Amino acid sequence: ADGGVVTWGDAGHGGNSSAVAPILRDGVVQVCGNDAAFAAIKADGSVVAWGDAVCGGDSSAVASLLTEGVVQVSGTKGAFAAIKADGSVVTWGDALHGGDSSAVASLLTEGVVQVCVSNAAFAAIKADGSVVTWGDAMYGGDSSAAAPLLTEGIVQISGTKGAF
Repeated sequence: ADGGVVTWGDAGHGGNSSAVAPILRDGVVQVCGNDAAFAAIKADGSVVAWGDAVCGGDSSAVASLLTEGVVQVSGTKGAFAAIKADGSVVTWGDALHGGDSSAVASLLTEGVVQVCVSNAAFAAIKADGSVVTWGDAMYGGDSSAAAPLLTEGIVQISGTKGAF
């Protein structure tokens, strides 16, 4: 009940968390895993990641954005997306699996209320009911074909392995 995390199994898939064990001793409120890495939200809203670096186990490139305010983390096969309390989104991990959201970054600075995943793409619902997608186009990262239907009124998104 102290919010501590214990891991085991294949070290290459996050089973060895010894590098971050002191940080995981207490205060963890959510853990999200993908194919080879984990990301944990602590009670103070910070995030700690471990496991395969390419798949998001190394969040150092965005560490300064993950020190506070994170309320949800979602993972594709090889990347993570964190929603912050201000409605912004931070992504990291394999760019091929949605870890690079730079193409839509201007749309992810505020108002995001939910992020849903496929194997290699993310879909975010904003407070105004619009949807923003990024990641591998073959897995739903390109929503341009449905764009006219995604500008307002969306309340929920579900994902399969390759679609939303």
